[in-house]
Amino acid sequence: MEDQKLENLLNLALDASPSERERSLQLDVGYDPEENTWDLILRYSGDLEQLLGPGIRTVRLLNHFAIATVPESQIERLSEIPEIEYIEKPKNLFFAVNQGKSASCMSAVQSEFSPLGMPLTGKGVLVACVDSGIDYAHPDFCNADGTTRILRLWDQTIPGNPPQGYQIGTEYTREQINEALRSSDRQERERLVPSRDLSGHGTGVMGIAAGNGAASEGVYRGVAYESPLMVVKLGNPRPGGFPRTTELMQGIDYVVRQAVSMGMPVALNLSFGNNYGSHSGESLLETYLDGAAAVGRNVICIGTGNEGSEALHTRETVRELTEVELGVDQYETGMNVQIWKQYVDQMEVALVHPGGQQAGPFQEILGPQRFVLGSTEILIYYGKPAPFSLSQEIYIEFLPQNRYLDSGTWRIRLIPRKIVNGTVDLWLPGGGVLGEGTKFLFPNVQTTMTIPSTARKAISVGAYNSRLLSYADFSGRGFTRVTNEVKPDLAAPGVEITTAAPGGGYGVRTGTSFAAPFVTGGAALMMQWGIVERNDPFLYGEKVKAYLRRGARRLSGVEYPNPESGYGFFCLRDSFPV
Repeated sequence: MEDQKLENLLNLALDASPSERERSLQLDVGYDPEENTWDLILRYSGDLEQLLGPGIRTVRLLNHFAIATVPESQIERLSEIPEIEYIEKPKNLFFAVNQGKSASCMSAVQSEFSPLGMPLTGKGVLVACVDSGIDYAHPDFCNADGTTRILRLWDQTIPGNPPQGYQIGTEYTREQINEALRSSDRQERERLVPSRDLSGHGTGVMGIAAGNGAASEGVYRGVAYESPLMVVKLGNPRPGGFPRTTELMQGIDYVVRQAVSMGMPVALNLSFGNNYGSHSGESLLETYLDGAAAVGRNVICIGTGNEGSEALHTRETVRELTEVELGVDQYETGMNVQIWKQYVDQMEVALVHPGGQQAGPFQEILGPQRFVLGSTEILIYYGKPAPFSLSQEIYIEFLPQNRYLDSGTWRIRLIPRKIVNGTVDLWLPGGGVLGEGTKFLFPNVQTTMTIPSTARKAISVGAYNSRLLSYADFSGRGFTRVTNEVKPDLAAPGVEITTAAPGGGYGVRTGTSFAAPFVTGGAALMMQWGIVERNDPFLYGEKVKAYLRRGARRLSGVEYPNPESGYGFFCLRDSFPV
């Protein structure tokens, strides 16, 4: 039976068998089979400890959100507590300088001849990232005397000494990092502070946002090159697992609280995302992020992801029987399809196997429905609107009965009954977890931004090729679904950007992950000018976004705002109100 306090995916996961969870890309995320517990995201009111009682580990986040580790047997009891407003399960996350700085009108405000009357360097403003970590020994993140610019480094993957109020990882202070840097022996350094950036993603992001270019004699200097730094390395309680939304929320919480306690403004960069959700800003992650954006003096910048050209989204306007064709690659071990529509529309869904067998039309009933087509098991779950959403989700899980799904062209039949709006959006999982041939045969490139770049109060950043002045085809596009929020807010250079790499050198990176930190660093410079230099003590949050939108460069003959580049190409110099 469906529990209205639980999101649709969590309802289905609880109804699924252990075998179904294990074979699914989504259903077992957040579940610990050894402990039979779930990590859950809660939205609540009142005293959390008193509500939950003993035996449930919790991390209290800002604005009455929490992460709770709950025995599966207690989830139903939890949902019956009136003060527990809504519960979601975690989702997996995935990733989404020299020439780029010039294109973003950065050099002028960093110069001693700045039109603002002073060179802006980021001094006095924290630059933070929640990412894959950082090479803390890279010269670009050290001061001239060899000491670190990093005030705090929380590595969620190293157990032992978490920050106060959190339950995972180890926190390293500036003093501990400096002690490690004083050692000339690499093994001793890594013993003292064993945090490493294995992918180089976070190091590259921070090199663009705030690297000082020390390893290149300033050639590859980043934006806010004198800012103090704060880094959260995302982890997962399961070794080798993807980072999840629960860890991301704790990382955001940590950065915002640290900045408030230090009395400093902070520019926070997020370059992770996922494809699960309505893409309209309604999930607990997105609403949490909007609330966090209003705490202290911060700006949160998020890349829109790299799913724009991946054929993972399609949209139909259903007035008559409509078929959506979905190619499934050989050797696909599992996948899912989310169908999102307005609840006011009544339509049935059926599924046609490549061999012609049909399951459905499925009934709009509570609880999961199971079918077998060929050697593929199908789980269907019809959702209801949440208390803060007008949308309905129909979730389809494809599970192999043997090793692989049946390949070929599947057809999703949308059968109208009573239609008022008629717009239907469908998404496949992102992050490269599917084979190249698994895609919608007639995709729609709009609303391909990853979540949480769809959060209303974030500055959402797409990517463009600054050499060609052309939009990058991989960059996730807007606008948001249903709410039609203008996203991205603007686009920044994201093609072939030279930035810091682990080991002390540099590498070339492409993606919206490397467009967002240009804006993050730029936001830090704006807050330095406004808050630290006392030209505008309220220059943070939505005000920074408003100035950046106005200052964006716009091409003649192009309509703005548009779903590709929002209000235009990032130009910091023109964004100052002087």
